[in-house]
Amino acid sequence: MRVDWRGWHDEYDDPGSWMARRLRVVREQIGIALDGGPPGPLRAISLCAGQGRDLLGVLADHPRRGDVRARLVELDPRNAAVAREAGLPGVEVVTGDAALTDHYVDLVPAHLVLVCGVFGNLTDDDIRRTVGFCTQLCATGGTVIWTRHREPRDLVPSICVWFEELGFERRWLSAPDAGFGVGVHRFTGRPKTLAAGERMFTFVGYDLLQDP
Repeated sequence: MRVDWRGWHDEYDDPGSWMARRLRVVREQIGIALDGGPPGPLRAISLCAGQGRDLLGVLADHPRRGDVRARLVELDPRNAAVAREAGLPGVEVVTGDAALTDHYVDLVPAHLVLVCGVFGNLTDDDIRRTVGFCTQLCATGGTVIWTRHREPRDLVPSICVWFEELGFERRWLSAPDAGFGVGVHRFTGRPKTLAAGERMFTFVGYDLLQDP
């Protein structure tokens, strides 16, 4: 049975769940990234944004919320509608396929790129491909925050290597026994022009990836 992605978010409401604990960590790292951003306007994008609980939860009362122009891209219209209800100025919620580069061409390179809840639903090849696209999505000095479960096979160490091979500097990584994986990488290179009309990945779903 396929995942109900609207219902999947309900576990965030249990403060003791691994999802709620991961969300707190991601929000903390978003706050740090915004605090350390350059003066003036900041651009942020979120791939497979769900209900936007990570970024929207920080922007609601962050001192730099007025500097941020953000775009959240989410395929599930029910989740996109929840994110849209926040009504935060400067935040656009797009109902669409987050894998398509056309959704981001006018807002990159971004100072903050969120790839949360994505890598656990992709093949290894597509994870690596998406990491490669982050060199087009992220501004020099910008931050990518990403997540991935740490169940067997634990790909978190490999994902770190893939980022670091492409000019990203590891800024923070959750502990192996945290119950989840959250990584923060800062781009030290020069961003390439984002190619329009490209598909960065195919969202398979963790349920199908785990099927024998």
